[in-house]
Amino acid sequence: MADSARLFAISDLHLPGGDDKSMDLFGPHWQEHFTKIREDWLARVGPEDIVLLSGDTSWAMRLEEALPDLQAIGALPGRKVMIKGNHDFWWSSLSRVRASLSEGFFALQNDALILDDHVFCGSRGWSLPGLEEDSPENLKIYQRELIRLELSLQRAQAQRGARRLVALCHFPPCNSRGEDSAVTQLLERYQVDDVVYGHLHGPACASAFTGMKNGVRYWFSSCDCVQFRLLELTCDQQPARA
Repeated sequence: MADSARLFAISDLHLPGGDDKSMDLFGPHWQEHFTKIREDWLARVGPEDIVLLSGDTSWAMRLEEALPDLQAIGALPGRKVMIKGNHDFWWSSLSRVRASLSEGFFALQNDALILDDHVFCGSRGWSLPGLEEDSPENLKIYQRELIRLELSLQRAQAQRGARRLVALCHFPPCNSRGEDSAVTQLLERYQVDDVVYGHLHGPACASAFTGMKNGVRYWFSSCDCVQFRLLELTCDQQPARA
């Protein structure tokens, strides 16, 4: 039944994109990483469940090269909701991306999506000011992403009703201490229930903020940081790594 659907998240799959680009160079734990993810996915996800993918899905440079990766994800159980990450160079025309996805596989960009008693929205985001070099170009991208996030939040709010509002981001919405940022302020203003994000890898996993902040639950889902297992989002517990 649709009302019993569970919600999962995993991000930064970095699938090969037609060039057989291996992630093994980032450590032996990355060997056959999608096999590990697939096995866990098949064991836990039902056809009505929902899996959130917060960017960096494929290394492909063109959509045609990303198709095998998208098809591999599309063949797995459940409904999927995806946003763009900073390495998803293959994602150009939204209409072409959506046309390439299998039934039950959705791409979000500047809009919102209702599935059962959930409404999903989100935006890629960018590096938080103060964490990296605050070049004029970086600040310009960050401000542009804030506009896109608010546009998506507005679309979600207009359709929300009593639904659970879940936002997908790629970049971290706040620093490791959970301090306020322009992103967290937006999420709080629109009373988002849950936020899923990724982007960080390796030692940086330890700096990812998870837990409750001003009424918003934050979940961190980069695949290597959750041991290549899907993270289940529940309403009755704090976010925890698998």
